[in-house]
Amino acid sequence: MSTRSHIVRGFKATLVARAVFMVSSALLMIVLARYLLDPDSYGALYWAIGVLAVVQLFADVGLGKSAARYFAEYREKDPGQIPHLIRSTVAYKLIVVTLVAYFLLLFHDRIAVALGDPDAAPFLAAGVIYIIVRSFHVFSQIAFQGFNHLVYSATVQAVGGVARLVFAVAFVLLGFGALGALFGYIVGSAVAAALGLTILYYRFYREYNPAPEFEPGLSRRLLEYSVPLTATRSANVLDKQIDIVLVGVFLNPVAVGFYTIAKQVTDFVLAPAESLGFTISPNFGEQKASNQLEEARSIYETALTNALLFYIPAAAGLAIVAEPFIRLVIGTDYLGAVTVLQILCGFVVLQAITNLTSDSLDYLGRARSRAIAKGGTSVANFGLNLVLIPTIGIVGAAIATVFTHSIYVAVNLYIVHSELSLHLESLARSIGTIVVITGLMAGAVLLATPMISDLVMLAGVIGLGAGTWAVLAVASGLVDIHEVRSVIAST
Repeated sequence: MSTRSHIVRGFKATLVARAVFMVSSALLMIVLARYLLDPDSYGALYWAIGVLAVVQLFADVGLGKSAARYFAEYREKDPGQIPHLIRSTVAYKLIVVTLVAYFLLLFHDRIAVALGDPDAAPFLAAGVIYIIVRSFHVFSQIAFQGFNHLVYSATVQAVGGVARLVFAVAFVLLGFGALGALFGYIVGSAVAAALGLTILYYRFYREYNPAPEFEPGLSRRLLEYSVPLTATRSANVLDKQIDIVLVGVFLNPVAVGFYTIAKQVTDFVLAPAESLGFTISPNFGEQKASNQLEEARSIYETALTNALLFYIPAAAGLAIVAEPFIRLVIGTDYLGAVTVLQILCGFVVLQAITNLTSDSLDYLGRARSRAIAKGGTSVANFGLNLVLIPTIGIVGAAIATVFTHSIYVAVNLYIVHSELSLHLESLARSIGTIVVITGLMAGAVLLATPMISDLVMLAGVIGLGAGTWAVLAVASGLVDIHEVRSVIAST
């Protein structure tokens, strides 16, 4: 199977599973926010999850990503090392996770008080179990990415999402409130972790014949490479969660609820780009090892152009329909999220680029460079949040996110260009055309807005925008209709 065919197959599997996961997440968001929890309880739940995500950093470090990098390398170079790598990684993770869980068990009440919310102590106590099961849930997904068996990774994610939905709703209906919803998250991750580790053991650990001995120095390199990945992962989590934590510290749970809803909506929109980035990134490590950088460049440029072909107009459309979407789908209690969502539409485009780029840099061996860039922008994001949240509220958190992420994306693209020598003029022409078409599409929708109802606009903007976009994209040459027909015929 060719590299591109393998990518397409992996992307389809990942996208289907991500669709299952995101649909289950969307249902969970709507059911909890609209029907089962008030904004205060909803905010309290996701503030606690934000705090636990920060604690999770110390439990996960960068071992999973480091192991995935070496799985990708050694399954081609020396498969006999794979069982040794799996065993060492799991042993290291057990040690780290146990230490962090014990620390949280001892100090969860003091952490809650220090953060200004003693009522969060039960959530943090439950978090002892959460960080353990979540750590191995995520590890199994990343491990399968390293082996380039994305169907398994996709299956684990989909199963976890569905289990989380079922158990979170069930526990809330049984009267356990927001804490019950957190236990739903715990059970969902536990089911996914059990499935993932079982597949990893039977499909990979037992299938590879172990070499007589562990390659000298490989265990040390596994740990060493995890250091920059730990820094990058820490910066990623801080970017995604520290704003939620700070909104809770400086404002209140209701504000956390508004801000969380806006971020969750952008997560749903970003699912396809995350799937594509997750799919293509292991191939860069393989192609660099075999000195096929031309193929790597072609894959990256094609993926980037196609992602922006979708995400620039999607972000514009989401900004236009943000108010009716929140009011009609989530509920009028959450209209405070509208402005934040509109600002974060800029983040949607930036994160789409990041999803395609970040993991790829790790597999290209540029984890250290990316860690430095991510660390710097994360510190800047933290500082801006400290200044802007107390002064202009949750809008300030959104502005800080978009501003600092713009810098990070620019640095990432520079690093990719230094590795792959991208065709910058061709990319600039394509992106410019996409922006012009999006402007025409958005203008048409805005002109029609006063004449149509919110419900009709919400339902019709997707169809009208997609149709307008398709016509203009074909007319401008961005999309080759004959190629589209060939793809359809072959599926």
